[in-house]
Amino acid sequence: MKTKKILVVDDERDLCEIVLYNLTAAGYEAEAAHSAEEALQKIAEAEAIDLLLLDVMMPGMSGFELAARLKHDEQTAHIPIIFLTAKDTEDDMLAGFGLGADDYVKKPFSVREVTARVKAVLGRSAAVGSGREETLRYEGLVMDLMKKTVTTDGESVALTRTEFDLLRLLLSHRCQVFSRQELLDRVWPKDVIVTSRTVDVNITRMRKKIGRYGQCVVARQGFGYVFEERRREGEKE
Repeated sequence: MKTKKILVVDDERDLCEIVLYNLTAAGYEAEAAHSAEEALQKIAEAEAIDLLLLDVMMPGMSGFELAARLKHDEQTAHIPIIFLTAKDTEDDMLAGFGLGADDYVKKPFSVREVTARVKAVLGRSAAVGSGREETLRYEGLVMDLMKKTVTTDGESVALTRTEFDLLRLLLSHRCQVFSRQELLDRVWPKDVIVTSRTVDVNITRMRKKIGRYGQCVVARQGFGYVFEERRREGEKE
């Protein structure tokens, strides 16, 4: 199995060395960039980057700005991002998730925690691809489970891995209501601590990205979320 490559982007060189050492010890291929600009160059030159550990506060381009740039490029939108940051307000966290982050680790942190989060995020995508189905489709909404791509009416949609996993679960079980806790249990790894609010943020973001099909992802007050097939105009109940 191919060794996963992780790019650590942080202007604190001592911190990078510690994180790189522990990631390498855990069996990953790890490299550091000390600015967002350097990270962009390394990503462009690399054959593949499997995950980004990204600091928010850096000189020049910030981590949030880099994440936004990567998520708006089809070539890099699939790369999962874990933010490493001292910014710990709820608004900051929601801003990070809104940009497509897969996880968010507050500084100061233990390196063991970071390694566990990396393993969890990478493992999530592997679990999603373990089923037999290759394509899920609802009208013009198409998910290619092998290529990890989503299109709506022929237009490519850039989803984060978490958004992709949520949509896959809901679309493959149409009309089945999932509680927030069930979504947490089935989409997020057990060793990652997240709240039900995180589910809402990811669902809202995913809805917007899939355009008119977002109305099919319905919130059932007091129960959870469901993917409903919408009645066509003129169709009787």
